[in-house]
Amino acid sequence: MKRLSKIFALYMLAAATLLSPFQAGAVAQNNLATPQPPMAKKIPKTTNVNGTTLVDNYFWLRGKTNPEVMAYLEAENAYTDAVMKPTEALQAKLYKEMVNHIKETDTTAAYRKGDYFYYSRTEQGKQYPIFCRKRGSLNAKEEVTLDMNELAKGLKFLGINAYEVSDDGNYLAYSTDTTGYRQYTLYVKDLRTGQLLPEKIERTGSVMWATDNKTIFYSTEDAVTKRSDKFFRHTIGNDKSDLVYEEKDELFNVFGGRTRDHAMIFIVSGSKTSTEYRYIPADRPNDAPKVILPREAEHEYSVDHRGNLFYIRTNQNAKNFRLVTAPVSDPEKKNWKEIIAHRPEVKIDDIDLFANHMVVTELENGLQQLRVIDLKSNKSHRVKFPEPVYTAFIGVNPEFNTRTLRFNYQSLVTPNSVFDYDMDNKQRTLIKQTEVPGGFNRANYKSERVFATASDGTKIPISVVYRRGITIDGKNPLLLYGYGSYGISINPTFSSNRLSLLDRGVIYAIAHIRGGGELGEPWREAGRMMKKKTTFTDFISSAEYLINQKYTSPDHLIIQGGSAGGMLMGAVVNMRPDLFKAALAQVPFVDVINTMLDASLPLTTSEYIEWGNPNEKAAFDYMITYSPYDNIKAQNYPAMLVKVSLNDSQVPYWEGAKFAAKLRATKTDNNILLLKTNMGAGHGGSSGRYDALHDIAFDYAFMLKQFGITS
Repeated sequence: MKRLSKIFALYMLAAATLLSPFQAGAVAQNNLATPQPPMAKKIPKTTNVNGTTLVDNYFWLRGKTNPEVMAYLEAENAYTDAVMKPTEALQAKLYKEMVNHIKETDTTAAYRKGDYFYYSRTEQGKQYPIFCRKRGSLNAKEEVTLDMNELAKGLKFLGINAYEVSDDGNYLAYSTDTTGYRQYTLYVKDLRTGQLLPEKIERTGSVMWATDNKTIFYSTEDAVTKRSDKFFRHTIGNDKSDLVYEEKDELFNVFGGRTRDHAMIFIVSGSKTSTEYRYIPADRPNDAPKVILPREAEHEYSVDHRGNLFYIRTNQNAKNFRLVTAPVSDPEKKNWKEIIAHRPEVKIDDIDLFANHMVVTELENGLQQLRVIDLKSNKSHRVKFPEPVYTAFIGVNPEFNTRTLRFNYQSLVTPNSVFDYDMDNKQRTLIKQTEVPGGFNRANYKSERVFATASDGTKIPISVVYRRGITIDGKNPLLLYGYGSYGISINPTFSSNRLSLLDRGVIYAIAHIRGGGELGEPWREAGRMMKKKTTFTDFISSAEYLINQKYTSPDHLIIQGGSAGGMLMGAVVNMRPDLFKAALAQVPFVDVINTMLDASLPLTTSEYIEWGNPNEKAAFDYMITYSPYDNIKAQNYPAMLVKVSLNDSQVPYWEGAKFAAKLRATKTDNNILLLKTNMGAGHGGSSGRYDALHDIAFDYAFMLKQFGITS
């Protein structure tokens, strides 16, 4: 935490350079009790689109290399630190609590792949995991394959993407990002010697090995748009790679994977509403890829492989998907054989194939179900779970010839638990449950699922957790989280960090609003494109329900969302600012129109079929009605904390910065508005686990301050 003198030194520097694009003259008064925020100068930029003239006064904040922009962001950070200085003791206390609730020196549940058992472990005081393996037995000597703490020395940020060991166990292909921009560099390590090979391949995405243990396939992204558009073949030790496939359609991204039976390399081209698969036999890596099913508009499908069959999960004539098989020799639709029919109330979310079993991940009533099918007898059963509100998903299962399924289970009150499940005798074995030290007792907490009624009568699920013993009287502080985009489900998972809120009497709730995927594809479709505002009204209805049912009141309700969920935050505080005490918007996508008009930005073109293309008048006319940046108005707003990251490749830092600047210049209240920029991270925030806990402690302190909770 910066010392107060350093904070105001920054302000004095700003005041001394009043010709820069922000004014900090008020701060020069040195009023230590009420520091004044820097006010961004307005430099109008006009854009004419579809007969409308848009004026963007803060476009200049996009100038990342402009020293004046950096000075402005630093001044905002200094103001934020000054405002939050009275909470420093609380932040320190929250941080200590959260550290006390994690087992700092710990080991993940090991999984078997080939001759080795793989796992990672953490050590007290170290920011990053250490990846390890043991040969033949968990009692064997440990071999460190990758120590992220060593790689991170001298770096502010370190992220890892690929971690793929060759079938013979001799080579590790891994990729790292050192800025937060999600730009990964691929390396190959000889695990027998510990030495790196000459490979250093930039801008890589998915990575997989062929069965010859010397051929790597990988995807790469475009240098400007960051669209993943090329797929390469590379032989280790070679200084060149061969282009296998290039995706020319700007709506599609390309990535790859290998099937669990090791037989097929898949090259997948995917947009938000359409997919196309190609395959190369993994034991013939030099073969040309073959298309399984040519792409069609609105046809989403995924493929797995077993024996001489492709298993195809398809939404053709099946909104929530059905499952068919097709011969590898001729997978055309005429040869499809349906094995699971479409069920409107159950979405087939994924399939996992094993030698004698298939596990189908299903979504029903907003909850995950795991259905196990014996492929010899065709008999099936669901894995049973003990709680009414929970999260369950398939874990790490690299082995094909096994009857053991590894899955993870948790809930709002149950820590993450790793099980091995015998798919024949239906017996489960708890391999590891995340230990929560510091006096945690799940019996002290209660979770439930309630339903709000949306404006059109639809029931919106809300997952709720709180500490037992509180009185539901409308006076409780409540944190409501939401997302609602891309068909992504926000599942009710456990968080030891959240205990610091629950133990202070805060109720935590997740609104499973439309636009997300919790209730299948119709749920997603009802909150995207020209129906996007349904996401926002669902969230408002959820807040109103929690208020009407006396869980909380507007004076005790704080909301939180990040990325597309940050757009949700911006939209609802514009629409119903009276409903919320405060809002936390993290890396928020709020400058919807300007971003979607700029095809040079990462992700823009592929997002046309999620939000719409504002170059088209009908889409523009709809999008302009909810774009948070464009709908800021002169009214009272709740207190707000807007958090951005300087190296964010998904939602550029300037979106939140512009939103905060315009909001500060327009709103009519005196509520706190803070902009905090992480100057050394990307979309996911700080990479080190202790750094991340400091960030969370800051967020919690902001919330608790708004709740009136000071200790």
